[in-house]
Amino acid sequence: MTSEADKGAGPRHVAIIMDGNGRWAQSRGRPRLFGHHAGAKRVRQIVEACPDLGVKYLTIFAFSTENWKRTQVEVAGLMGLFRRYISKEARALKDEGVRVRFIGDRVRLDDKLVSLMDELELLTCENEKVHLTIALNYGGRDEVSRATKRLAQDVAAGRLDPADVDEETLPRYLDTCVLPDPDLVIRTSGEARISNFLLWQSAYAEYEFIDTLWPDFSPEIFAGLVGNYGKRDRRFGGVVA
Repeated sequence: MTSEADKGAGPRHVAIIMDGNGRWAQSRGRPRLFGHHAGAKRVRQIVEACPDLGVKYLTIFAFSTENWKRTQVEVAGLMGLFRRYISKEARALKDEGVRVRFIGDRVRLDDKLVSLMDELELLTCENEKVHLTIALNYGGRDEVSRATKRLAQDVAAGRLDPADVDEETLPRYLDTCVLPDPDLVIRTSGEARISNFLLWQSAYAEYEFIDTLWPDFSPEIFAGLVGNYGKRDRRFGGVVA
């Protein structure tokens, strides 16, 4: 539980729903993929800003399980962008001390992309400066469903006693099992919903819904939101005397 003495502390883990790439591009008379490319460039700046802001963990929502409903052209373009981003940024991420992890269901992703993801995770596995987690083909309900299935398999195999299952059990089966829960969740572009992102993990996160479109989300805006977090009184259901 957070006390008065904890006020002023910044968020250790920030999660971001990076929304608004398509609208940003269309407002400039450009195709939606132009906005996605601009958004990918913005990621680098936000990752670089994390250490000075005291943010150790950054989780970004890159592609949801629902995004397959978009046009084939946009989906194919996004998958190509992910492959190029990983190939282009891998060495810089390694050199800058960033550890990269991917969460989400990889089954539907193409083999080349999955191979690049595996290689990047291995390349950066010893880094500790910033932990960057990229949610790719990720959905909170899908994650809980997959985790529950693995938990049930362990019960059926006798590796887990049903009597021992409590609220601390399921997180060990989630994609984020090695990460702390997010302290702050930010969504850009003016939409005030969480869109199936980190449903279990964000139970007590603070939220910021801002109008800025993701390609315009600057390190200065990021710093302001991180600073606002320190002014909040986080009681986790309790009351501070």
